Amino acid sequence: MKFSPNVSSSRRKSRKAHFGAHSEARAKIMSAPLSKELRQQYGVRSMPIRKDDEVVIVRGKHKTEGKVVCVYRRKYVIHVEGINREKANGQTVPVGIHPSNVIIKRLKLNKDRNGILKRKAAGSGKVTDAEMKNVD
Repeated sequence: MKFSPNVSSSRRKSRKAHFGAHSEARAKIMSAPLSKELRQQYGVRSMPIRKDDEVVIVRGKHKTEGKVVCVYRRKYVIHVEGINREKANGQTVPVGIHPSNVIIKRLKLNKDRNGILKRKAAGSGKVTDAEMKNVD
Protein backbone atom coordinates (compact mmCIF):
# COMPACT_ATOMS: atom_id res chain seq x y z
CA MET A 1 0.00 0.00 0.00
CA LYS A 2 1.24 3.44 -0.90
CA PHE A 3 1.60 5.77 2.09
CA SER A 4 3.02 8.96 0.62
CA PRO A 5 1.47 10.66 -2.41
CA ASN A 6 4.82 12.39 -3.11
CA VAL A 7 6.74 9.16 -3.76
CA SER A 8 6.07 6.97 -6.77
CA SER A 9 5.62 3.23 -6.25
CA SER A 10 6.43 2.59 -9.92
CA ARG A 11 9.24 0.05 -10.42
CA ARG A 12 10.33 1.89 -13.55
CA LYS A 13 10.64 5.28 -11.81
CA SER A 14 12.34 3.94 -8.68
CA ARG A 15 14.94 2.08 -10.79
CA LYS A 16 15.57 5.23 -12.82
CA ALA A 17 16.02 7.23 -9.60
CA HIS A 18 18.39 4.61 -8.13
CA PHE A 19 20.65 4.08 -11.15
CA GLY A 20 20.55 7.72 -12.26
CA ALA A 21 21.32 9.14 -8.82
CA HIS A 22 24.08 11.73 -8.45
CA SER A 23 27.17 11.17 -6.34
CA GLU A 24 25.87 12.67 -3.06
CA ALA A 25 22.65 10.66 -3.27
CA ARG A 26 24.65 7.51 -3.99
CA ALA A 27 26.79 8.14 -0.90
CA LYS A 28 23.64 8.16 1.22
CA ILE A 29 22.22 5.08 -0.51
CA MET A 30 25.51 3.30 0.21
CA SER A 31 24.88 3.18 3.95
CA ALA A 32 25.75 0.22 6.12
CA PRO A 33 24.47 -0.80 9.56
CA LEU A 34 26.65 -0.22 12.60
CA SER A 35 27.73 -3.02 14.93
CA LYS A 36 25.76 -3.52 18.15
CA GLU A 37 28.48 -1.82 20.22
CA LEU A 38 28.56 1.27 17.97
CA ARG A 39 24.77 1.35 17.79
CA GLN A 40 24.57 1.42 21.57
CA GLN A 41 27.37 3.98 21.87
CA TYR A 42 26.01 6.49 19.36
CA GLY A 43 22.28 5.69 19.29
CA VAL A 44 22.43 5.46 15.47
CA ARG A 45 21.51 2.44 13.38
CA SER A 46 23.41 3.05 10.13
CA MET A 47 25.87 5.46 8.50
CA PRO A 48 27.05 6.13 4.97
CA ILE A 49 30.20 4.10 4.46
CA ARG A 50 33.55 5.77 3.77
CA LYS A 51 37.17 4.91 3.14
CA ASP A 52 39.13 3.73 6.22
CA ASP A 53 36.05 2.39 8.06
CA GLU A 54 36.61 -1.11 9.43
CA VAL A 55 33.90 -3.54 8.36
CA VAL A 56 32.82 -7.15 8.80
CA ILE A 57 31.45 -8.85 5.68
CA VAL A 58 28.46 -10.93 6.77
CA ARG A 59 27.04 -12.10 3.42
CA GLY A 60 28.54 -13.89 0.43
CA LYS A 61 31.61 -16.08 0.13
CA HIS A 62 34.06 -13.41 1.33
CA LYS A 63 32.97 -13.40 5.01
CA THR A 64 35.85 -11.70 6.79
CA GLU A 65 36.94 -8.46 8.44
CA GLY A 66 38.86 -5.65 6.82
CA LYS A 67 39.36 -1.98 6.14
CA VAL A 68 37.50 -0.18 3.35
CA VAL A 69 40.05 0.72 0.68
CA CYS A 70 37.72 2.36 -1.85
CA VAL A 71 34.07 3.42 -2.07
CA TYR A 72 33.13 3.01 -5.72
CA ARG A 73 29.96 5.09 -5.99
CA ARG A 74 29.51 4.59 -9.72
CA LYS A 75 29.15 0.82 -9.26
CA TYR A 76 27.48 0.93 -5.81
CA VAL A 77 30.27 -1.24 -4.31
CA ILE A 78 33.09 -0.97 -1.80
CA HIS A 79 36.51 -2.59 -1.98
CA VAL A 80 37.82 -4.17 1.22
CA GLU A 81 41.48 -4.73 2.03
CA GLY A 82 42.62 -8.26 1.16
CA ILE A 83 39.51 -9.24 -0.85
CA ASN A 84 40.86 -9.83 -4.35
CA ARG A 85 40.38 -12.33 -7.13
CA GLU A 86 42.63 -13.43 -9.94
CA LYS A 87 41.72 -12.75 -13.55
CA ALA A 88 42.36 -15.22 -16.38
CA ASN A 89 45.59 -13.41 -17.30
CA GLY A 90 46.91 -13.67 -13.71
CA GLN A 91 46.21 -10.08 -12.71
CA THR A 92 44.55 -9.56 -9.30
CA VAL A 93 41.57 -7.22 -9.00
CA PRO A 94 39.56 -6.14 -5.95
CA VAL A 95 36.15 -7.77 -5.50
CA GLY A 96 33.26 -5.33 -5.22
CA ILE A 97 31.01 -5.80 -2.20
CA HIS A 98 27.67 -4.07 -1.72
CA PRO A 99 27.52 -2.01 1.51
CA SER A 100 24.30 -3.74 2.60
CA ASN A 101 26.34 -6.94 3.02
CA VAL A 102 28.70 -5.48 5.62
CA ILE A 103 28.51 -4.20 9.20
CA ILE A 104 30.64 -1.23 10.24
CA LYS A 105 32.85 -2.25 13.16
CA ARG A 106 34.89 0.94 13.58
CA LEU A 107 34.12 4.40 12.23
CA LYS A 108 36.69 6.80 10.80
CA LEU A 109 35.50 9.96 12.55
CA ASN A 110 35.98 13.56 11.52
CA LYS A 111 34.12 16.81 12.21
CA ASP A 112 31.44 16.19 9.57
CA ARG A 113 30.77 12.63 10.66
CA ASN A 114 30.50 13.67 14.31
CA GLY A 115 27.87 16.20 13.20
CA ILE A 116 25.94 13.50 11.34
CA LEU A 117 26.06 11.22 14.39
CA LYS A 118 24.81 13.99 16.70
CA ARG A 119 22.01 14.97 14.31
CA LYS A 120 20.82 11.39 13.80
CA ALA A 121 21.00 10.57 17.52
CA ALA A 122 19.08 13.74 18.44
CA GLY A 123 16.33 12.76 15.99
CA SER A 124 15.93 9.29 17.48
CA GLY A 125 15.84 10.56 21.09
CA LYS A 126 17.68 7.46 22.35
CA VAL A 127 20.93 9.16 23.40
CA THR A 128 21.17 12.14 25.74
CA ASP A 129 23.21 15.28 25.07
CA ALA A 130 25.63 14.37 27.86
CA GLU A 131 26.43 11.05 26.20
CA MET A 132 26.92 12.69 22.81
CA LYS A 133 29.50 15.14 24.24
CA ASN A 134 31.80 12.13 24.63
CA VAL A 135 31.73 11.60 20.84
CA ASP A 136 34.18 14.43 20.04
